[in-house]
Amino acid sequence: MIAARREMEIRWVVFSSNEQRKQEAFKSAEAFLGSIDRKVMVHDFRDGFLPYIGTQIKDRFEEIKADFSPDLILTHYRDDLHQDHRLVSELTWNTFRSHLILEYEIPKYDGDFGSPNLFVPLDESVCSRKINTILSAYQSQNGKHWFRSELFSSILRLRGMEANARTGYAEGFYCRKAVLGMEV
Repeated sequence: MIAARREMEIRWVVFSSNEQRKQEAFKSAEAFLGSIDRKVMVHDFRDGFLPYIGTQIKDRFEEIKADFSPDLILTHYRDDLHQDHRLVSELTWNTFRSHLILEYEIPKYDGDFGSPNLFVPLDESVCSRKINTILSAYQSQNGKHWFRSELFSSILRLRGMEANARTGYAEGFYCRKAVLGMEV
């Protein structure tokens, strides 16, 4: 068996923020990534209005693309009913179409979950850490009645059931296109 570890560089990009959300971006990146080298990029576009300034958002995507060619991109689910999330997903695909892109779900009142087609089984300890990190890092969401550990745990259990995960927990992603193997 041959094992190799590549150095990782992570770009954590947030497109809408105010001062509280900006602090959440840095806090969540640190909480999730620990000591992994990362660059947190927070753009100060007005929450809920991204589709109305799409050209400016697309310009930022092109700046990122000119500076960075990622192996994996995580973005919002394409059918997310939040207009900002949908635009970010669309521009991610438009800008990085030859990259591996996995789309994630964000629970919200709109009820826009679908049927993911890629699952990553998780140990219960990883689930607990993820849930605790979400709840502590995103204080701006605490006022929402659904922003509770039980909701996040339920989603992980549901996805675990769908994945037939040995642990009973999984993260679900949407993968529109994946290319396996080396180019010849």
